[in-house]
Amino acid sequence: MKKPVILVTNDDGITAKGILALIEAASEFGTLVIVAPDKPQSGMGHAITVNHPLRIEKLENFGKHKAYSCTGTPVDCVKLGIYEILKAKPDLLISGINHGNNTSTNVLYSGTMSAAVEGAIEGIPSIGFSLDDHDFDADFEGSKLVVKKVIDYVLKNSMEINICYNVNIPNCKAKELKGIKIVRAAKAAWQDRFDKRKDQFGRDYYWLTGKFENLDDGTDTDLHCLSKKYASLVPIQFDMTAYHILKELKNIKL
Repeated sequence: MKKPVILVTNDDGITAKGILALIEAASEFGTLVIVAPDKPQSGMGHAITVNHPLRIEKLENFGKHKAYSCTGTPVDCVKLGIYEILKAKPDLLISGINHGNNTSTNVLYSGTMSAAVEGAIEGIPSIGFSLDDHDFDADFEGSKLVVKKVIDYVLKNSMEINICYNVNIPNCKAKELKGIKIVRAAKAAWQDRFDKRKDQFGRDYYWLTGKFENLDDGTDTDLHCLSKKYASLVPIQFDMTAYHILKELKNIKL
């Protein structure tokens, strides 16, 4: 039986420890083709490159796997992977493992999840993986277990078209991980602040800071799962239509 082709990407850059862990965990499931940014692209959301050229470079230090670095965003990597490198749609797209969680509204800012959403737009079964740990030297052993379980399930079962999975893994030892729960995204938001400073010429500049605040007391959310040492799986769609008020609005004369 022909092995499935799995396109691998991320937003932390092709040398990040998270993508290396993802490659290790996914390698037993199919033929991997890696296309990832040549530098960190966190917070890029669904950005694409339109104002300057994109470049890709084939890399030789990924063993049996074909690997390419890209000067663009995570979504650029997906597009180039499909249309220029594979010249076909892969059987599965996986993104991550992100350093830091992508729960709740963080999905809107996340390059990791935007890559998975782009895969869903293309009709490809797609999964984004994130670990709730920003440390450069984070422990990904528990994440590898979650990756294997989710990939195994997706490859053995049908996945609804135009949907992707957002998987977040708690910051704990592999032996402390309690399992995986299918839940909803919590209602949460960033309380944005800006740190105003001056450069050597006396001109103002700003660093975005702030605190991510959980506004949801529910026990069926991604944030609650992480707090209880469960990995969370949230199905994500890119159709943002507010269907629950669409009928009401259609009756309005403008």
